[in-house]
Amino acid sequence: MKIGFIGCGNMATAMLKGILKSGEVAATDMIASAKSDKTRKKIEQELGIQKADTNAQVVDFADVVFLAVKPQFLEGVLNEIKDSVKEEQIFISIAPGKTLQWLGEHLGEKTKVIRTMPNTPAMVGEGMTALCVNELVTEKETALAVKLCNTFGKTEVIPEHLMDAVVGVSGSSPAYVFMFLEAMADGMPRAQAYKFAAQSVLGSAKLMLETGKHPGELKDMVCSPAGTTIQAVRVLEEKGLRSAVIEAQTACVKKAKGM
Repeated sequence: MKIGFIGCGNMATAMLKGILKSGEVAATDMIASAKSDKTRKKIEQELGIQKADTNAQVVDFADVVFLAVKPQFLEGVLNEIKDSVKEEQIFISIAPGKTLQWLGEHLGEKTKVIRTMPNTPAMVGEGMTALCVNELVTEKETALAVKLCNTFGKTEVIPEHLMDAVVGVSGSSPAYVFMFLEAMADGMPRAQAYKFAAQSVLGSAKLMLETGKHPGELKDMVCSPAGTTIQAVRVLEEKGLRSAVIEAQTACVKKAKGM
């Protein structure tokens, strides 16, 4: 199996590193293209994979092609490569807002297309990726895509109508978490505060995932009646934390649908 990446920004680099580290694909069977000379040097020197001079070269080489470019540039890239597409190839897009139908129309109606939404924690192997496929992708090919995405985190196959919601809940939410961590750091020396706050968020997330308990139940476990935490929670509710998060996600989804 040969893997190609069109685009090699931060997200693509994280994905490439995860695939390489897993040993699922040898470096000699991977290729990537990039717009800048600096990034092309990174492909060879940092990642140790083949550098493509053109996007079409990636398509000519690979069995599975990751489309790792921003949505505003994607149409131009697809127009550039569409004449090189082969029927049995699989194309995996990470661009928000671009539907399976849209991708298929630009790549060719017989093209196997997978749409994904990863997030930046993939950079430390803890990403969360949503994945949906068009009708031409087989169960075996879906399993292959999941396996590749699992090399840099966790992956869930979902129906496409949920993909825009995933942008708000998972794709963009690391930014919300970092804002929360930044705000929490105002109560003690910054270096220590960031460590305390980040470990608390990490541990809380792990506690919910491993116990399977509802977040409301876990919140109540921390909130003793008339205690310190319930006072903090009261202020957060009074200031509209829950409403702010919901509104932020709604705005994010609206933007994703318009891309």
